[in-house]
Amino acid sequence: MKKLFAVLTLIALLPLGAAAQTSDWQKSWDETLAAARKEGKVVVSGPPSQELRQTMPAAFKARYGIGIDYLGGRSAETAVRMRAERQAGIHSIDAILAGNDSMALIFHREKMIVPLKPALMLPEVLDGSRWKKGKLWFSDPEQQYILRLANSVTTMFHINTNEVKPGDLRSVKDLLNPRWKGRIALQDPTIAGSGSNQAAHLYFQHGEDFVKQLYVDQKPMISRDTRQITDGLARGIYPIALGAEDADVEKLRKEGIPLALLDNLSDLYREVSAGFGQVAMVSDAPHPNAARVFVNWIASKEGSEVYARAMGVVPTRNDIDESFLPPQIIPREGVQYFDTFDWEFTTTKKEKARQRMKELLQGR
Repeated sequence: MKKLFAVLTLIALLPLGAAAQTSDWQKSWDETLAAARKEGKVVVSGPPSQELRQTMPAAFKARYGIGIDYLGGRSAETAVRMRAERQAGIHSIDAILAGNDSMALIFHREKMIVPLKPALMLPEVLDGSRWKKGKLWFSDPEQQYILRLANSVTTMFHINTNEVKPGDLRSVKDLLNPRWKGRIALQDPTIAGSGSNQAAHLYFQHGEDFVKQLYVDQKPMISRDTRQITDGLARGIYPIALGAEDADVEKLRKEGIPLALLDNLSDLYREVSAGFGQVAMVSDAPHPNAARVFVNWIASKEGSEVYARAMGVVPTRNDIDESFLPPQIIPREGVQYFDTFDWEFTTTKKEKARQRMKELLQGR
């Protein structure tokens, strides 16, 4: 009888415990939201995307009544700004959307960001079943600071099919054909970002002699401007391009420009990348409560979808309809990919390759 009474008592208390847990997070959330509204805004540094600049602040304001001051630009430029401000005792940014080079080698290494995980409180964010990995995908080794919001298959090479037929290039070694000398556009491999990711991938998969021939002997156009690369590809001036923006290429293709992905190279792994799709909270943020609300929202279904649609990337949540995306950029199960956002690759291997690429290009 005592055992029965104990079991019945436990059953009776279970709903109360669940209700208490619900009440706890809801109370914390309501208090944070109220404080955030008093702060009035959140300052977010992110990619130089006009569409994101328009859609993200509008959606966030509609949801919570809090404005976003959006600072669009390259992550490296944000890092320079933050260093200078901190030396002057100024703190102007609350949250950052950035790639792995800046996140790992600057913001994390120089302790400009704080643990983000404790700030997450929305049940739909904390529910591991809502995420493709079965849990929140943190990039950093501590699994606390940098939350990955995107994971897209990125095409290293695009071609202009008026000038290059898919059958012309079956191996990366075909890029070294004298026919393509001076007709390839490559993203700068000497600075942190996509260009160094791509060069390091080629360096470690195919060796130094190959990258020297491609980046030096083939006399490519090397640029830090992805728009310049994409424009040269579209015009056929550089009919083979490494570093054109996938989303921009897709738009041009739909407009009738003869562009195509080069994804049939037999000896080159496809890459996956988060692009700018990682979020972190800045230390000593001027609007700390609004920053907490923002990171919860951007990790939610609504916020992640707004980001994914604006940037044309694959979300790491599994509850978002991905029909708006080109099927080829969605990772497939059973396919081996080269993850350019791997922490060890970013913090050790890639940096060594980048320094070597600088040395090789000095004699170009």
